Formats: sequence, C-alpha cells, structure tokens
Amino acid sequence: MAIIQADIIDIKTDTPQQSDIFFVDTNVWFWQTYKNAGFGANSYQLSNYPNYPNYINLALSNGATLTYSGLTLAELAHIIEKTEYDIYVQSNGNLHFKKYRHDYPTERANVVAEVQFTWRQIKKIAIPIDLTVDDATTDAAINRFTTQAVDGYDLLMLEAISKAGAGTVKIITDDMDYSVVPGIQVFTSNKYVIQDAAMQKKLVVR
Repeated sequence: MAIIQADIIDIKTDTPQQSDIFFVDTNVWFWQTYKNAGFGANSYQLSNYPNYPNYINLALSNGATLTYSGLTLAELAHIIEKTEYDIYVQSNGNLHFKKYRHDYPTERANVVAEVQFTWRQIKKIAIPIDLTVDDATTDAAINRFTTQAVDGYDLLMLEAISKAGAGTVKIITDDMDYSVVPGIQVFTSNKYVIQDAAMQKKLVVR
C-alpha cells in the first residue's frame, strides 16, 4: 500500500470550480484528445460515467483553468506511437518497434498526424507552464527523487508546476505516483488511490 501524502479528491463526486487551476497529466490528455484512446483503457478511465474526459469538459464549462507542460509532448508522443504500434501488431502480426518506426512510412505519417492533432487540441483548451531544464531544476528534481517515488517525467513536471506560482498544486491524473507527493491535491478516479486515501484519511471532499 502506498503511503498517501497528497490530498486526494475523487473526480466522480467533485465539481470543478472557476477558481481552480489544474495541471492535467499526460494520461488524461491522452484520453481527452486521442481518437484511439479506448485501446487498452480501463472502463473507469474512459467509458464509465463520470470519467476523465467528462471531468475535463466540466472544468472547461465551469471556467476552470487547465495547464500543460512542454514535457507533456514528449510523453504523449511516446504513448501515442506505442498505441498505434500495438494496434498495428494486433492486426498484422509481430514486428520490431524500430522497424515499425523507420520502415513503414504510411504508419509513421499516421503517428505524426495523430500527435499533431492531439497537441493542437491541448493548446486550444489549456495554457502552458514553462520550465527551464537547467542545473537548478535538475538538482531540485534529484532531491525530490530521493524522497518521492515518482518517475523521471513526473520529477520535472512537478518542478514545472511548483515554479508556476499558482498556489496549491492541483493535478488531474490517474497516476498513483503523485499520491505520495506532500502538499498537493490529486484529482483522480483511480480506485486504488481512492481506497488507500480513504483508509489513511487523506480523501478530501471539497
């Protein structure tokens, strides 16, 4: 069981507010903007009501602010390409990932088009938060790495949103890693995070 240090908010029972400034994690942007997001997704993430796209749309309707980082593009491009590869392999048989990338120009063009489309959609509805990846940033990320069990992308994402100066950090994510970060609010539908948070009295109702 993860030791929950963030405040956890269940998006199934929460209403976004106009004053909210959310950082939207890559997995949520993936489900919001990518046409094949249903491939491999769990029902609570995309199909059941309410789900992440529902919450994002409600946040927009209520006037909340959505944000993203340039780092989101790197992670988003990776998971879209991997998903398109998995779809191709399912229909056409096994193929080395690098060969798929380099030797199938039609497939490559499709991947590029999908990434370009999703990125345009994100930029239409959200605002960027800037991050300069200099020594100070990487030093801060390494320091965080010693105490918080998050991956390399998330280390830099956390530095970006921490430096944005937007008050309490509010993250919409399905990633349970963020739940171990103190001093932030995690808006999620991940049942494991919600169960652990309830047991540890970290589940918050606004």
